[in-house]
Amino acid sequence: MDAGQLPQANTDGTQAIRRAAAILRRLGKGGTQGVGLADITQALQLPRSTTHRILKCLVDEGLVRHDTERRRYFAGHLTYELGLTVTGTAIEIAKWRVAVDRVSQRTGVTAYLMSRSGVEATCVLKTEGNSVIRVIPVEVGQRRFLGIGAGATALLAALDQETRERIIRTVAPFLPNYSSLTENKVRDLVHETIKLGYTLSRGNVVRDVIGIGMAIPNGEAAPYLALSIAGLASQGEERGISSWVQILKQEIAAVQSGNPAA
Repeated sequence: MDAGQLPQANTDGTQAIRRAAAILRRLGKGGTQGVGLADITQALQLPRSTTHRILKCLVDEGLVRHDTERRRYFAGHLTYELGLTVTGTAIEIAKWRVAVDRVSQRTGVTAYLMSRSGVEATCVLKTEGNSVIRVIPVEVGQRRFLGIGAGATALLAALDQETRERIIRTVAPFLPNYSSLTENKVRDLVHETIKLGYTLSRGNVVRDVIGIGMAIPNGEAAPYLALSIAGLASQGEERGISSWVQILKQEIAAVQSGNPAA
């Protein structure tokens, strides 16, 4: 099944819920730009009338916001409020705020915390760098398929081989949207990540942008968080990739040791 499509069977009355969830995930990819009705309909391969009906219900419930002038849909206020609910995962993510801030401060470029969700990774924290020219390839709340971007690739590489391969085949139809990414390219990046312990992405998602991603160890379980940075390729050459890698390692170790201010 294509990652953007929905199961057709409706044997237990959950089809509408699955469709609504798929729409919300699609809106998550749109970020601050929002998503149009036609794009949602095409991505989910649903009839226009069905998509519109579900969107209207989500708008009424506060899960989606509709900008009538721009004809774009955005995540609604209730989605944000639910995201603020204090859970174990929320607390775990919050403790990495200091690491994201410090990595950005020490490298001068934008730092992110990415969280794995199914075959995707969501940006949950971001701190912009202090450089005159700032690179921001992903916003908080935006989702990317695993294998697209440094943090998302680091999370993909942390999974077992069989799962990695299934995910690569699933996201393959979307790779042509990124000029330099193919199935084999993603596999090469994964193998390199396993060898190095971090992902080095050179212009794979945004031209002239370099990204470094590192999965955060999670005991015996597969990591579900990754710390990453993105800057201009020229910044990487000037500052030195190895120094950036060491900063990521140091800040991850500091938080895990319970001494993030060290």
